[in-house]
Amino acid sequence: MQREQKFWIVTASADHAQNGINWGIVQACHGKSAPLRRMVAGDGVVIYSPRTTYQGGESLMAFTAIGRVAHDLPYQYEMAGGFVAWRRGVQWQPAAKVQPIRPLLDDLEVTRGRSNWGMAFRYGLIACCHADFARIARAMVSPEQAIPFTTIIPI
Repeated sequence: MQREQKFWIVTASADHAQNGINWGIVQACHGKSAPLRRMVAGDGVVIYSPRTTYQGGESLMAFTAIGRVAHDLPYQYEMAGGFVAWRRGVQWQPAAKVQPIRPLLDDLEVTRGRSNWGMAFRYGLIACCHADFARIARAMVSPEQAIPFTTIIPI
């Protein structure tokens, strides 16, 4: 039995989001495996970047990447200093533009009506509903550039 498609928001700085786009991967929660094992091929994933760079950086508060989880399983990758992080392949939407979150706050179920909306993103990975993912996708990608999102955008 195939499970229903799910949608995820990963919290990462904009520089880490750009690395993920360049490498065709996503990491979540400082390289932990459990969040990535929750994802399956075809799931939608968007990155919310509170800051421009990891450990400091300027405030950004924007969605910085959107894509679909690729078919591969999570895998380990040794990074600088012997740190080994778990990664997952993602087909990122190359035409996506950075979308500030503030204009969407009242439209997204995950933030609507919450004065402390940023707390929703503190754990590094949250599930979101199809409607939220579609709203974010429409804000980041024009309809004529929506591939591979043509089956996701309509709600």
